[in-house]
Amino acid sequence: MVLTCRLALFGALCLFLVSFCSAPSALAQENPYFVAYDHYLEEPGNLEIEYFSTFGTQRGGNDFHGYWAEFEYGAAAWWTTEIYLDGQTTSSDSTVFTGFRWENRFRPLKREHFINPIFYVEYENKNGADKILKEGEGHDVESDFHVSNAEARKEHIHEIELKLILSSTFKGWNFTQNTLAAKNLTNSPWEFGYALGASRPLALKASAKRCTFCPQNFVAGVEMYGGLGDRHSFGLHDTAHYLAPVLAWNLPSGWGLRISPGFGLNDNSHQFLMRWGVSREITGFGSMVSRLFRGRK
Repeated sequence: MVLTCRLALFGALCLFLVSFCSAPSALAQENPYFVAYDHYLEEPGNLEIEYFSTFGTQRGGNDFHGYWAEFEYGAAAWWTTEIYLDGQTTSSDSTVFTGFRWENRFRPLKREHFINPIFYVEYENKNGADKILKEGEGHDVESDFHVSNAEARKEHIHEIELKLILSSTFKGWNFTQNTLAAKNLTNSPWEFGYALGASRPLALKASAKRCTFCPQNFVAGVEMYGGLGDRHSFGLHDTAHYLAPVLAWNLPSGWGLRISPGFGLNDNSHQFLMRWGVSREITGFGSMVSRLFRGRK
């Protein structure tokens, strides 16, 4: 499994290198969130390659580093599809590949509205050692992470995750609310969670010159997320919750950087999570692939 994890990350690195040779990307404002989603989808035909990392501290256990690669493609103006490859390293334990996810987001309304709904559907095929903490759900708490990797990876999880994303942009501010429902495809009950986010570019007026450190290239905000129990025990009892400032830096070259220190809000949460990510958008990727295959005929 360690070899699989390394091969997955090597593949992501190769695609990053290929992206250096691609056409320059149109400048887009990436949101700074790590858990919450807004209503903006990937442009049709564009491919975005992303690498994200979460470092977490544990009371009574070893610190860990969860990481994942994302490949996000704009299949249509109303549909974005995405593949995740997950892994983690736990201090004084081991490095393991923990699984993959297939995510789809659908926008039912064509035009911008005051509140913009997005329907989110994800299939997860992972094991119990997964530690990327991409969402808060159910009664997932810090003590769940104390199990060794060798033991945790014996648990195989096939899960469907649904979200209703309600997002609005007003005077440069984005406000988003995500409601989550997840079901392990066994006899496990439905689990619930939430994420809230608010963000804004540091400047709304673009500079007349191409620049790297202009205020409009930075988007700052905050997100809050956590679990809401399950069908048998809905609510805040035995759930974890986090509050995290977020910052994104969108470079004119098409690269993007994100960083977010997160803080647990109760005794069930990890005390501290440090997240960071890097992304590269390849404009017209779908057209390039189509031309490649047409050229072989």
